[in-house]
Amino acid sequence: MRLLIVEDDPDLAAALAAAFARRDIAVDHAASVGDAELLLNAVRYAAIILDLGLPDEDGLAALKRLRRNDDPIPVLVLTARSSVEDRIRGLNAGADDYLVKPVDFDELQARLDAVLRRQGGYLNRKLMVGNVGFDTGTREVFVDDEPIILTVRETDLLELLLRRIGRVVPKRMAEDQLFGASESLGSNAIEVYAHRLRKRLEATGAAVRIDTVRGVGYMLRPVE
Repeated sequence: MRLLIVEDDPDLAAALAAAFARRDIAVDHAASVGDAELLLNAVRYAAIILDLGLPDEDGLAALKRLRRNDDPIPVLVLTARSSVEDRIRGLNAGADDYLVKPVDFDELQARLDAVLRRQGGYLNRKLMVGNVGFDTGTREVFVDDEPIILTVRETDLLELLLRRIGRVVPKRMAEDQLFGASESLGSNAIEVYAHRLRKRLEATGAAVRIDTVRGVGYMLRPVE
């Protein structure tokens, strides 16, 4: 899962990114509406955490523009504006939740989890295909109920494939989810991780197969 934090306070943004990283949630940071829109055009995010007092444009205007464009991405407003009227304006503009600074991180995480559950069950606790299981809370991977060791990138790729079982995961989507916009990567980085993950699953007797759809991406299939 990758989030976009739109926040002009670099210390707060860094603190949030570090807290999410401890829970294996990747984060990209934008300090302005303009930067955020560039990232949104390039990367598919699970959700946005949005400040309102941004240097180039009010966050509410950006939120309204997202909703006018029928963009359903979950948005949690995190702002110093604390009046009831401010909350109402934020929710009416299309926010999925509205939190006032300072916020306890555990509450922010719980609110994010709740929003994502409402947006289609993204945080189903356990994903299971064949004899391969993935616990989204602990991020442990099991084959025949026995834990196996994967790297963080391999785990991220497996989760993405499990969530789209039987459907192609485009290479660009995999790059966005594993690396975001802040990391440079070689042209064959996803191929390398897909190859490693395939070999690890085969070595443990996993009853799934990662197929390469040439020129498009990858697909996970159960096998007998």
